[in-house]
Amino acid sequence: MDEQELRALLDELRELPKETEWVEFKLNYVEPQEIGEYISALSNGACLHNQQFGYLIFGIEDETHTVKGTNFKPRQAKMGNEELENWLIRLLDPRIDFRIYEFTYDNLLVVVFEIDAARNIPVKFSGEAYIRVGSYKKKLKDYNEKERKIWQKSTDEDWSAQICLKASITDLSPEAIRKAREEYKQKHPHLAQDIDTWDDITFLNKARLTIHGQITNTAIILLGREEAVHFLSPSIAEMSWILKDEHGIERDYAHFSPPFILNIEKIFTRIRNITIRHLPDGSLFPKEITQYDPWVIREALHNCIAHQEYKLKGRINIVESPEELIFSNVGRFMPGSIEKVIRQDAPSEVYRNPFLARAMVALNMIDTIGSGIKRMFLAQKNRFFPMPDFDLSTPERVVVKIHGKILDEKYTRLLIGKTELDLSTVILLDKVQKNIRLSKADNLFLKKQGLIEGKYPNVYISARLAAVTGQKAKYIKTRGLDDNHYIELIMEYLRKYEYAGRKDINELLMDKLPDILSMEQKMHKINRLLSEIMRKKLTLIKNIGTDRAPKWVLTDRAK
Repeated sequence: MDEQELRALLDELRELPKETEWVEFKLNYVEPQEIGEYISALSNGACLHNQQFGYLIFGIEDETHTVKGTNFKPRQAKMGNEELENWLIRLLDPRIDFRIYEFTYDNLLVVVFEIDAARNIPVKFSGEAYIRVGSYKKKLKDYNEKERKIWQKSTDEDWSAQICLKASITDLSPEAIRKAREEYKQKHPHLAQDIDTWDDITFLNKARLTIHGQITNTAIILLGREEAVHFLSPSIAEMSWILKDEHGIERDYAHFSPPFILNIEKIFTRIRNITIRHLPDGSLFPKEITQYDPWVIREALHNCIAHQEYKLKGRINIVESPEELIFSNVGRFMPGSIEKVIRQDAPSEVYRNPFLARAMVALNMIDTIGSGIKRMFLAQKNRFFPMPDFDLSTPERVVVKIHGKILDEKYTRLLIGKTELDLSTVILLDKVQKNIRLSKADNLFLKKQGLIEGKYPNVYISARLAAVTGQKAKYIKTRGLDDNHYIELIMEYLRKYEYAGRKDINELLMDKLPDILSMEQKMHKINRLLSEIMRKKLTLIKNIGTDRAPKWVLTDRAK
């Protein structure tokens, strides 16, 4: 949130009654233990009062709600040798997210802790759960009815676990059930023989798609026949693929309903994942790859299914344009922030559809609940491509953009030359190439490493480092690669296409040979390579054409 939004939020909260059980006003710093207890109490209170967040605010007089300002600076506070924020997170169970905002209101410093509401289970701090009762903080265990309501809410709110009372196994697709069995075996190979002996009801129960044989919303979403979607009403389960050209004009589209376990593959095949040159001109080892990592596409699709808020009656959208894929689903981003997901390096403990997510894990659709986002970032890093963009600015919608092209050659060359950079640093550099403003701390961090130049906030990736990497690439391009590399390219071509004429070989190798060679020298080099392969290791290829129209194929030895 920016300062304008924070001031508007503060004005709204100051208008609330004094005894609001999900908001607490303080003037100045209190003991870390008490802050942790308030986070627990306000998170649990927000859950009971159907609020997304609880708030602990410093700089406001509790009795009058007058802005007085505070001298508390939480980011500078410590608990022993540990930063206060990390210490608080470590002692929360489950580790819900909270965000700390510092801003000025009428030239007075105000600090806001925005705390995610409890979901599934009460939030504890240092082993104890708390609750606000009126204006007082109490132990939750002393208020059985309030504790019971929090637990009850977890059951009520998991829409994906609800039973479709009039549905039966005949409303599920036999083909989808077969596919589910195959994936379950892949995930649980030690049960492969047992799975074949289970009837469908037994299998569906064990795969956590049904509850005691009763059909759940999850079962309909993943395995349901198309005509069975009415059991989900008034909720909607639908995905749309939309193709746009370079001008943003819609050129094609298709809609998909359950069973998602089958139709996810139909969407995947619709996406035109073309082959491109991997790196810009002058790169170290140019090669051809697909525009997008197939695993990243599937992970993005599966995340949309797992985290969609189906009760909001929105579609999951996949918009394809020539240079990017955009995935969107309705529902707030549960972990709170991408930074937290990357920093924690652990699955989230709060899920919108826990029953659905567990079923998708069982069916090999997602590896571990919540662990895929960091892997998506690492996949892009390893390809030297821009990081995924998560747009969380629109309430109740998550939009993810996957880039299918290089945005800044300096960024790419820097990653090629410094593969040892950790993911957090690469994410910061990605912000620089996208002209996203860095914090002063992040700017200083990159400057100290010599990775960026310019005057803050108008910084850019260090031209010196990028140039060094580019010179290394130019040296390789000028010197050329080992002959074995070119020989293997020819062999791979023949394995794939069975035969090649001289024109085919020339097109394959010309742009990969050293720039320093003339055209005549390159032709001579190709002649020599072909002769060497024909002599090498008792002959790997042979010419079945004529001198004027040669045609090379693999020998039996090479096949």
